[in-house]
Parts: sequence; structure tokens; C-alpha cells
Amino acid sequence: MMNISGLAYVVAETTDLAKWKGYAEGVLGMMTAPAPDGGLYVRMDERQFRFAVQPGARDAYVVSGWEVTGRADFDAALVVLKDAGVAVEMGDPAHCRLRCVQQVAAFSDPSGNRHELVWGFRSDFAHFASPTGVSRFVTGNIGMGHTVLPTTDFAKTVEFATQVMGFGLSDIYNFQPAGPDGPTLPIHFFHCNNGRHHSLALAGFPVESGCVHVMVEVENMPEVGRALDRMAAHQVPQTATLGQHTNDKMISFYMRTPSNFDIEYGYGGAVVDWQEHIVHEFTRVSLWGHDFSIGQRSAAAA
Repeated sequence: MMNISGLAYVVAETTDLAKWKGYAEGVLGMMTAPAPDGGLYVRMDERQFRFAVQPGARDAYVVSGWEVTGRADFDAALVVLKDAGVAVEMGDPAHCRLRCVQQVAAFSDPSGNRHELVWGFRSDFAHFASPTGVSRFVTGNIGMGHTVLPTTDFAKTVEFATQVMGFGLSDIYNFQPAGPDGPTLPIHFFHCNNGRHHSLALAGFPVESGCVHVMVEVENMPEVGRALDRMAAHQVPQTATLGQHTNDKMISFYMRTPSNFDIEYGYGGAVVDWQEHIVHEFTRVSLWGHDFSIGQRSAAAA
């Protein structure tokens, strides 16, 4: 199995690069810079980017970038992929420069989600200075946050995530939107080689944008409140109210990105000792708050 250390970056596609730039700077509170492909780098720490936004014909999530600590783990991961019969595309020098890394290996999971494995980030050591005054995003050795991806074949994709990509199961939620007599839509949460409660979650249903949501974390609760205010001021659609999750204890709200997936913007996520953790199934998404129907009401009003 691979030894993934964290979610390194995500790649989105957009039909409106200027809208993404305004959203990233004015709402998320992140820095932006031009990318070599004509797209946009969105920066939230010392890395040159955490979101790469490329111009295109659709608004969607296109790639999850996963990091390993060095060349040895990268080479070992290539052997794992080969032994599993997974088609791998090695990044050429231009693609490696675009991702600001030494090497890139791209592949897809059984549900068609695109992944990139990377090592050796290049850093310009520039200071992160939020245009809206965000003090700090929580990243470092626990990665940029987490991503929740849809599946068309849930069982095979879970097997791939655990047996090939090396993720461990954190906990389980079985979503029953129509009640106990209706269909069950599973959502499983997975950790990698860091203490973040989950870096990946897999949802047992399709999503047109290619992603349910990406979570980013700030270091205190006032930063979450200020982001709520910026979201309202920029008239960004809110997709869930403020609340606290049962599993990772994150206090957060959700809003729509210009690429049609959601951002969970939160504070206080659990850092877990995996030697002590007990996997469980939880039956409530949140301890309080997180009214997801607000997104449905907003869409209906529009």
C-alpha cells in the first residue's frame, strides 16, 4: 500500500477565472498568482499553491493531489500501482513545473476520480499574507484539509482507497435521506499518515461537479465568523449553516465555489492518535447546526 502523508492540493476547472480570483481573495482570504498554464494558483500557506484553478469549458473539480514524504515512498507507490494493474501517467517536466514538485504520477480510481501522487515541493519561501487578514490556515504536516469525493462503485472505490492508496478507515455514516425505510447512501471517512481525522471521504452517490466538498481550516473561531460575513457580502451561495460535526468536531459552515463544489470553512478539527482510535458508525452528522437544507432553499429561490 502507499504511504500518503496528506492532501497536498486540489485542481479545479472554471469558465470564469476572474470570478475564482475574486472568490479566493475576497471570501476565502487566500492569496492568488498567475499559473504557468494561464490559470490561477491559490495560496493558503508557504506552498506556492493549494488550489490550482485552470480555465476550461466547465465548472468542476478535476484532481486530488496526494503527497508522500520523499522519493523512496514515491517509487514504492509506483510499484503498488503497477502490481494492482492501475494505469499510471507520469508527469512530464512541464507538468511537474506546473505542480511545483519533483515528480507527478496520475491515475484514476474505480469511480473515475482523478488523483495525482507527488513528492518534493518547490518553495519560494514567500510569506503568506491574506488579503482579508486571515491569520493562518491549519496545514503543515497534516495536509491542506480534506476532500469528499463521489463514487459510482462505492465498494470497489473503498477497496482501492484502503488496499492500494493505503488509507485507514476513520468512521462510517449511512445517510438515509428518505428515512429508515428508504435507500442508504454510505459515506465513509479515511485517514492517511497524519493526525487529521480524515483527509478523504467517499460518498456512495454521484455528484455532477466531481466533488462534494473540500475542507479548509483556520486557527480560531473569529476567522470562521469573518468568513461568514465575507460570504454574505459577496453574495456567495451558502449550502449549510454554522454547526459542529460529531466525528471530527469541526465547527464550520459550507458555501459554493465558482467550480460548483462546496468549501467547508472551519475551525477546531480533531487531531487523532490512531493507536487509540476506535472506528464507529455515527447516526448524526452534527452535534448542532449544519442545516444543509439552506442550500436547497437557495437553489430553489434562484
